[in-house]
Amino acid sequence: MTDMKQKFTKMKAAFRKQQNPDFASRDLHLSRLADLITENTKAIIDAITADFGHRSAIETQFGETLNALTDIKHTRKSLAKWMRVEKRHVGMHFIPAKAEVRYQPKGVVGIISPWNYPFAMAINPTIAALAAGNRVMIKPSELTPKLSELLAKLIAQYFEADHITVITGGPEIAQQFSALPFDHILFTGSTKVGGFVMQAAAKNLTPVTLELGGKSPAIIDKKYPMQTAVEKIVSGKLFNSGQTCIAPDYVLVAKSSEAEFIKTYTETVRQFYPNIGDNDDFSAIISEGHFERLSGLITDAKEKGANIIEIYPEEVGKPCNTRKMPPKLVTGITDDMKIAKEEIFGPVLPVVTYETVEEALDYVMDRPHPLAFYGFSKDNNFVEKILHNPLAGGVCINDTLMHIVQNDLPFGGVGPSGMGSYHGFDGFKTFSHAKAVFRQSGINARKMMFPPYGKTMDKLLKMLS
Repeated sequence: MTDMKQKFTKMKAAFRKQQNPDFASRDLHLSRLADLITENTKAIIDAITADFGHRSAIETQFGETLNALTDIKHTRKSLAKWMRVEKRHVGMHFIPAKAEVRYQPKGVVGIISPWNYPFAMAINPTIAALAAGNRVMIKPSELTPKLSELLAKLIAQYFEADHITVITGGPEIAQQFSALPFDHILFTGSTKVGGFVMQAAAKNLTPVTLELGGKSPAIIDKKYPMQTAVEKIVSGKLFNSGQTCIAPDYVLVAKSSEAEFIKTYTETVRQFYPNIGDNDDFSAIISEGHFERLSGLITDAKEKGANIIEIYPEEVGKPCNTRKMPPKLVTGITDDMKIAKEEIFGPVLPVVTYETVEEALDYVMDRPHPLAFYGFSKDNNFVEKILHNPLAGGVCINDTLMHIVQNDLPFGGVGPSGMGSYHGFDGFKTFSHAKAVFRQSGINARKMMFPPYGKTMDKLLKMLS
């Protein structure tokens, strides 16, 4: 804790000496971050694979390193424009005065990153914080110790300790980290832990951005081609073995289409992944504890009457030393089941049926606001109902996951699924203070508002109102 406080104090002092770095300085640090990634991609992949037991190298590149490099490229290309002074309008009665907004760095930003995308979820917020001119302290997850150790080593090689630093350790260190008087904290993780982070930050009146999770639904219009919808859902659900905060958590299908969906989903999964245990494309569950949690959700659902559909019955009970869980479907879900209430975060997909789209949307709206909502339809009226009614962090039509990699779209949740947003210009704004500036002109009627007030002021007020 003493070491962490000393690093924080040095970082605050360094920021005081350079409170608003110019474009060249910010661009240089973004360039260094890109070099860090391109020069150490294999080491990053190997570390994450070791932490997971097995992690698809392709998924690590798509979800971690390429994701971050694309974000850096977009940010560097746009940063000069983002940093410009924004001209704003003044009220008619104040012309010819001028108004503007200047985006200024907040100071030292604390980033608490999760285990499911341990590199990207540490680096992507850092990109936004550096673009805004801040200094950054990162606390990665203790569940990915090899990646955390590598990240600390690489950051120390490419950056000065008073510009970016990494703090490693367990839950106690994380609690002490979130209690530091940062100028902004971004936390990515569970809703429960997010509440603790917010409580700690409140003591210092530190603004907080929370990127949480929840149960993100996918709804399929019965007129939409089933094969097309299922392929996108399988791809989004089983990427990183379902350990993605915006993975489809459950699917809503027309009651008359349930059998077709189950058949198509089963066939598509087996086509994408001919086997699970020995398949390099299929990632493992992060830890034994999380594997047991998923198994507990399935057992609870089965005991309460749900039907568990094993897509790989030949692999059930087969020994696997990398914690790979074969994908499953669950039907007959009821509200008293844990799987209906808790975020799944694994390769298990509940199927919920509906008679009308209004019934399906009511089912979604009766639950906490999801981080993502996926709709599959070619009917504009169906799509507009999806866009108009449920409140969700983000919506993706006729695909899954792809909205998060659009650099010009904000990413964030609502209520239990998060608070605030980042990515692209929205990330730049999150880690900046929008300073309002009013420039009074030499010709103005300001003296008319000075006391003592009299009939002239009465006339002025009547005119203005």
